[in-house]
Amino acid sequence: MAPVKVFGPAMSTNVARVLVCLEEVGAEYEVVNIDFKALEHKSPEHLARNPFGQIPAFQDGDLLLFESRAISKYVLRKYKTDEVDLLRGGNLVEAAMVDVWAEVDAHTYNPVLSPVVHQCLINPLVRGIPTDEKVVAESLKKLKKVLEVYEVRLSKHNYLAGDFVSFADLNHFPYTFYFMATPHATLFDSYPHVKAWWERIMARPSVKKISVGMVPPKA
Repeated sequence: MAPVKVFGPAMSTNVARVLVCLEEVGAEYEVVNIDFKALEHKSPEHLARNPFGQIPAFQDGDLLLFESRAISKYVLRKYKTDEVDLLRGGNLVEAAMVDVWAEVDAHTYNPVLSPVVHQCLINPLVRGIPTDEKVVAESLKKLKKVLEVYEVRLSKHNYLAGDFVSFADLNHFPYTFYFMATPHATLFDSYPHVKAWWERIMARPSVKKISVGMVPPKA
């Protein structure tokens, strides 16, 4: 069976989300880089894979998918085993909790954490745009309130959906990884259960491997 293909640079947060799931299930895959400077993401070939001209795109035989969370769920369903079930599809309650915290990541956690990454790393070091400290301050204020909720949750369970690692936890990996390269990484020190949870995620072999290709930009 031919390996599945993931189109996009490995350092991309959305590509990394898919790759860490592929690593977790032990699937064979190939990463096909997309050169943004050459506008390959707007080429007819890539638009056939992702009509919005974004990354990642994913190919499994004749099947083409886009949107990293949808791709990741497909991967986790296809390669699910008794030992590796990160969506907890065999347990209605556990699956519901995975869904809840995956949604929290997408709609509550990531929207307040990602602006810090963009303002502190991507804008000044990749795009040559000065950091907007007002945006950073506002985002950190919101992030603290979110982390207060996470601290309570993680004081009761080792992971977000329960005492088992799941897709909900892995979803948090890409952007949090880059957040930890900003001057504000020490914020997590104020939330010991959150910090311990993050350290457990970073200790996973899949995360360690994908992290190698996610070198944060430097000045």
